[in-house]
Parts: sequence; structure tokens; C-alpha cells
Amino acid sequence: MRNRQESHVDRSGASWVMSSGGVSDWVAGHSNEIRPGCVTLPTPTCRSFSGCGSLESEAISPESVMLSFGSFKTRDCQGHSRRSFLKASAALPFAAGLAGLDPQVLAAEAPKAKSVMLVWLIGGPSHLDLFDPKPKAPDLYRGPFAAINTRTPGLRVTELLPRLANLSNKFSVVRTNINYNGGHREAGSIGMTGYSATDGGEGGGGGPPGYQPHFGSILARHRARHRLEADSIDLPGFISLARGPIGDGVGPNFGYGGGTWGKGHDPFMFNCAEDGKVSIPELNLLEGLTKNRLASRRDVLAKLDALRRRADQRDFAKWNAVYKRAYNLISSIDANRVFDLSQEKSATRDAYGHTSLGQSALLGRRLVEAGVPFVQVNWSQYVEVLFPNKDYGWDTHSDNFGLMADWHGPLLDRTLSALLEDLDQRGLLETTLVCCMGEFGRTPRINNIGSRDHWPHCYFSVWAGGGIQPGRVIGESDPNGEHPATDPVTPAMVGTTILELAGATSATRAELQVLQDGGHVIDGLV
Repeated sequence: MRNRQESHVDRSGASWVMSSGGVSDWVAGHSNEIRPGCVTLPTPTCRSFSGCGSLESEAISPESVMLSFGSFKTRDCQGHSRRSFLKASAALPFAAGLAGLDPQVLAAEAPKAKSVMLVWLIGGPSHLDLFDPKPKAPDLYRGPFAAINTRTPGLRVTELLPRLANLSNKFSVVRTNINYNGGHREAGSIGMTGYSATDGGEGGGGGPPGYQPHFGSILARHRARHRLEADSIDLPGFISLARGPIGDGVGPNFGYGGGTWGKGHDPFMFNCAEDGKVSIPELNLLEGLTKNRLASRRDVLAKLDALRRRADQRDFAKWNAVYKRAYNLISSIDANRVFDLSQEKSATRDAYGHTSLGQSALLGRRLVEAGVPFVQVNWSQYVEVLFPNKDYGWDTHSDNFGLMADWHGPLLDRTLSALLEDLDQRGLLETTLVCCMGEFGRTPRINNIGSRDHWPHCYFSVWAGGGIQPGRVIGESDPNGEHPATDPVTPAMVGTTILELAGATSATRAELQVLQDGGHVIDGLV
């Protein structure tokens, strides 16, 4: 655990802050770094993220425009070695989803959810300060925020979420999620895979011991075999929006990605900045590789690898799948357009908010609209950075209530409500499953410095669209919000619900040896 002692950044000019509700005073020492509606702090130093380009709007022509490796800008370049290209191709983990599977693409009955958007709140958001207030609890529990009514009978939220309160007829809330670990990396892995690393074989997920595959990796592999008509052929099946693999600031979650299936099933990472510029953090090594040069190299590589193909068919097939998907992505004009947020109306971009989270959510909507099966929008892995070179996400061990009032609550309210409204207005909510949650909650009992610590024993999740029955409240916590009084919901149940609605049924999971034990669809949610 870490206690945050840094001074806060003054956000009094941020355009999204509620005009009423008593935002606490911030230390004014960083006022020269702030402009309304966004954060402009130094970018964390990290070698693997250096040199990231941006999505720049240019005239598109089939002859000259492509998605280059380090950015989305077209330019001339010098040649690159075959080794460099192989290294870049290998960094496209989504492509190996076909490895080891029947290459025939089979028609499948359309599931209720054609796409999934997982909004992941890293660090552990406080359930008592958001979706499960306890106004009658003792002073040491309830916190300073008033509870307000929503459009859903039996559901009250705190005053930090007025927009979502008005939209509650569009979503349902689970108030009794539980996890089995209180550490960020372990709990995050369990939360996104359903099991801990020791839960392999008959006692856990049904697969081999080790960290199991992420729900998104499972769906992407399933859709590689059973493609829907709406699925994109140019974009990865599992995309995660952040500057790198998510974790706790010390390192990535242990089970984030392909797990026992290997790195080839990890999500493909994109970073979306607060100004809407999009970059590929892991592929900046080949900045500026043009489409024509890539096409010529493709011909050369085909000849150079003829001997390798004959020598090792299995390894070559895996590499070739990666290579083909890499080529399709970076040479696709349609893929380029998806990442160009300048094509959106100003009013739409304003509605989401000019923050990294807001613009990432908007990009997520464009990705599911383009047919990406699974998109994870993260807060955080340097998505919303409040302090230079430090990224705590929702890990509010200190100044929980100040952060919730001035930043976390209003930003979540704005972004999630904008996403749900946008999907609904475009007719996408019915076929897009949205789930918003973190790896655990925070202690109902306030700590000795006036904040909240880790609490895996009871927390919330928000569900909408894609087969979810809206306007429902699942489960009830005890009077102080410490434990479920009814209907505990495990991570395996979360994963089972997501995958069932997205078409990866129990038969599919048995074939893939994932999520076979301990999970069922959440009662009352579907």
C-alpha cells in the first residue's frame, strides 16, 4: 500500500467540474500547468513508449496512405531490415489468435453482444462513494457525499454521479462483486480472467495451471474461428486503450492477456491522448514505413522464407499469421479512418470530455462500430496522470474524498454517461455490452488519515446493452457495505456473463479449456 503525499493540481478551471457540490480547494502550486478541461503534466519517462506518433488528419489515397508503425502519419522513409520488420510483426499479439485453430472461418448465429466494451477502473473505486452509498451508516463509514435518487427503483447513487443517476434506466448495477485477493496485480488478474494463477486444472478454470486468458483474449480467439458478419477483418479482435500493459505502477497485472495461451493472445495496445491523437506505443521502432516499401518487402520476405516454411511448418504458420494481420492493419485505409477522431463532430468530442479517458472512450465506440469484438478502456496506465511520473488510478489511500469530489467522480460521470448516450443514439447499445468496474472496492471504514484502503470483499460493477436487462439492481450489501448480504458475484461469474452474451458459450469454453468451473451467468442481469 502507498500513502499519497503529493500536492494536488488546481483544477478549478476545468470545464467539466460541477458548478455546485462543494469542490475542495487544491494547492495552487501547479496552476501554470493547467488549462481548462485537461491535464498537461510531464509525460512519464519510459523507453518503450518513446517516439510515439499521433493520428494526423491527411488526405487519403490508396496509393500513398497507410498506418505506419510508430504513428498514423504518412511520410517517406529509409528502408528497414528484415529483422526489424519481424520484430514489429511479432509485437502484434492479436494476430496469433488464429494459431493452432482451424483456419476455416465459420458462420455463427449472431450473439446478443456483437462487441464488448470493458471500462476498467484500475486501483479500486470506492463503492460507498459512488454506486452504493450508506447514508445511515456510522460516521466512520458513510463519507461526506449525499445519496441521490435515480430513475431506478431501489437504486441510489452519490451526488458525484448526477448524469448517470438520470440515465439509470439504461444500465443495471451489481452491488455485491467479490474478489479473492487484495493486491492490485493479483486482483486485477483474477478480475479479468476469473481465476488466480493456482486455479488451473480441475479445481479452477479447467485449463493448465498458470494465469488464465483474459476474457478479451478468449472472445478474440473464439471470433477468429466464428466470425460475425459485422466483425472487422482489418482490426485486432482484442484492443486495450492505455500506454502499456495495465498494472499498479510497479508492474503489469500477472494475468493480463493471453496467460497460458502465450503472448500471441495479449491485447493490442493503442494510446489515445487528451487531444485525440492516437499512437501505437509498442511499434514506434519502424516510424514512417510506407505502404509501397512495405509491399515490396512483403514480396522479398515471401521468397526469403520459402526455405523456412519447408523447414518448420508449425513455427512458420504462427509467424505468418502474425505477419499477415500486421500487413492488413498497417495497409488498410479503413483501419486508418477508425482512429481519426477529427472525423467526429465537435459536440460529440466535447460530450466525452477532452481528457485521455474521455477521448479513449470515444475511440472505443468507434472501434466497436468498426467491428472490434472486445475493447478495454482503461483508467489508468498513465491515462489520467495527476502527478508527474506517477499514476495511482483509483488507488486513493490518501485524500480519497478530495480526489473523488474534484476529479474521479465527475470524470467518470461525464465519460460513462456520454458513452452510454452515444451508443444508444447510434443504435449500438443493443448489440454492445458495456461493463464498468475495477479489481476491488475500498474499505467501508475510513482509515486514520481520512481515506479508504483496499477492499476485495464487496464492490460494484455497472452493466449496459448487449443482452443486459436495464434498470435493475443486483445484490445488496450489508448495512455498512462491508460484505454481500445477498447474491455475491465472483470474477468467474463476470467472465461467464460477458462471454455468454458475446457468443462464447459453455461449449466453446469447454473446447478452449477456459472458464469451465465456478462461473455462471449473473442471476437477474440477463
